[in-house]
Amino acid sequence: MDRVIFALGTLALILVLLGLFAWSWRGRQQRQQNVQRPVPMPDGLEVPRFQALGQYVCTTTAGDWLDRIAVYGLGVKSNATAAVFDEGVLLVRSGAPDVWIPREDLEGVRLERGMAGKFVEKEGLVIITWKLGSATVDTGFRNRTPEEKTPLVSAITELLPAEPSETSEEQL
Repeated sequence: MDRVIFALGTLALILVLLGLFAWSWRGRQQRQQNVQRPVPMPDGLEVPRFQALGQYVCTTTAGDWLDRIAVYGLGVKSNATAAVFDEGVLLVRSGAPDVWIPREDLEGVRLERGMAGKFVEKEGLVIITWKLGSATVDTGFRNRTPEEKTPLVSAITELLPAEPSETSEEQL
């Protein structure tokens, strides 16, 4: 009898915790209703410059690795392929909507140890910083093989706008 009561108590606790998680997630989605929907992928993309298999970790508010974006499926972890095109970066996700990051919205790319929901070895995640409407966000991608990490970062870096050099500013 004691085991049945213990099992029912444990089950009730688990259900309460799951309910609190769901309630919290819905609250986060309501607070983020002002976040713009990602733009759709353009038609007619050519062969990608580079692509890598891995895992889409999530998208967070830039600089706040715990503030996961919950709307439009951006907070859902999934297996993915990252493809870098001249026009931008495409994250093709299984079981979740694909994420298209236009070239003009890219702001930076770097390697980090982790973000909400995923912590790995030093410089194990590729973090892409980009503009989503008026918000700046970070999107994390974990390569399946470490050898693809540097080429992926290099391919995305080539898409970034060139920063004006000091010599050209002095000439103005």
